[in-house]
Amino acid sequence: MAINQKGDFMESKDGKKKIILTGGGTAGHVTPNIALLPELSRRGFDVTYIGSHEGIESRLIADFDIPYQGIQTGKLRRYFDLRNLTDPARVLIGYREAKRLLRQIDPAVVFSKGGFVGVPVVRAAASLGIPCIIHESDMTPGLANRICIPVAQKVCCNFPETVRMITGGKAVLTGSPIREELRHGDKAAALKLCGFNENQPLIMVMGGSLGAVSINQTLQAALPQLLEDFQIIHVCGKGNIYEPLAHVRGYKQFDYVKSELKDLLAAADLVVSRAGANSICELLALRKPNLLIPLDAGSRGDQIMNARSFEAQGFSLVIKDGELSAQLLVDKILELYFSRLNYIEAMDKSDQTESIVKIVDLIEEVI
Repeated sequence: MAINQKGDFMESKDGKKKIILTGGGTAGHVTPNIALLPELSRRGFDVTYIGSHEGIESRLIADFDIPYQGIQTGKLRRYFDLRNLTDPARVLIGYREAKRLLRQIDPAVVFSKGGFVGVPVVRAAASLGIPCIIHESDMTPGLANRICIPVAQKVCCNFPETVRMITGGKAVLTGSPIREELRHGDKAAALKLCGFNENQPLIMVMGGSLGAVSINQTLQAALPQLLEDFQIIHVCGKGNIYEPLAHVRGYKQFDYVKSELKDLLAAADLVVSRAGANSICELLALRKPNLLIPLDAGSRGDQIMNARSFEAQGFSLVIKDGELSAQLLVDKILELYFSRLNYIEAMDKSDQTESIVKIVDLIEEVI
């Protein structure tokens, strides 16, 4: 463990506690770590991030004033790919690089948000006796976290079902850390941006950062009915702006949103979304009644399981992607709107909120 000869936990020169954050490969493996940064700073932690050399994490962390260290990493794919022949060697190199960095930095704890960049870091930390906490976003752990769970002290989970799956008393229901800025959106700014009014309810439709063809096409077909009762914000994905609808009253398209997201969510009465774990945890934290259309093709089924859990807990209404139609979308949106207070009440009772405080409490407890 990261202690000196007197048994005291090692600190940086300015007296701060040292922590390594890791995780990458997709934004979903990085943004929860970013959400932890203000609370870690408030509690006196000295943060270093370990990620891959060229992954998305290196670009996202560049916006923050913390040291970043890159290592080699590879992915263990469950399908044929020529990179399967070379990536095991890269993982081994990354393990050795992570071990060298950990010896140099000498942290008190490692926190991993998952993804394959976290595997060599967590396993190297465990070999040095440094305690590790990992976070699993989806209901069933992915392969990278399954490799890390045996050596982790605690596993933070988004779903009560996950807690029951993981043995040994390691699992803790925390929810997913969300950026504090999302809680401070400006509804008036969003209405002005979209040219909308305050008197008509507003739906926000999102298909993920790349959009979703099935959701986009179905929404376009349902627009005439929906616009009779609602104003609609549609985040349709880069390259998916449909020009014939660009000037339809009450309908505003965005290919992608970043800084505007907090304001648009603040204005939304309902949200229609895919069922990525981080996205739906944001909706839970913000108490937004939501209709989920989980991705079913080209995935391991995690979005379907995420959506089922939120539906069972009373947080969400769900449509299967394969059953999606314009009329069904209209019917479900109306059902959600007229029962929205029931969904808000269920979310108010959830134990998956205040996740940042819960996770940093766990980090301090492990130290």
